[in-house]
Amino acid sequence: MAQEIERKFLLAGDGWRNLAEGVEYRQGYLCAAKERSVRVRIAGERGYLTVKGATVGASRSEYEYEIPLADARSMLDDLCPQPQIEKKRYAIACQGFVWEVDEFFGLNQGLIVAEIELEHEQQSFPRPDWIGVEVTGDARYYNAALCDCPYSSWPPSAMAEESANNQR
Repeated sequence: MAQEIERKFLLAGDGWRNLAEGVEYRQGYLCAAKERSVRVRIAGERGYLTVKGATVGASRSEYEYEIPLADARSMLDDLCPQPQIEKKRYAIACQGFVWEVDEFFGLNQGLIVAEIELEHEQQSFPRPDWIGVEVTGDARYYNAALCDCPYSSWPPSAMAEESANNQR
């Protein structure tokens, strides 16, 4: 079984911005239940189908398969409900790890999060100075949740808290 162990953080400033080129992503969900999700994604010019299990701690099962780009476009256009995720992902190498910074657009404009994949949940890792508050266990930041409840629909107090965290 494939296992994804991932921790997610808000950002504490823009120190990451010039460290990598971004790749445009578009993704939608065929299924977005708490127990499982089935995602269709276009990353740059490649299509993917991903099946994920329920999250336990920072871990969950994950199976990802490359699919023809035309199939991914068709599934996103015809099968995945709106709104969908629009973002630019920046892969930033840092002391033997890769941080993936997602800058969201569309209805999630203004939200920026960073993720790091680990080999085990207790693995230590260096935190660049632009990494802020951890939100690993906060389901609001799951991409599937951002389709159902986009960042732009969050109460002003939650958005102000997010903005303050991104400025630290």
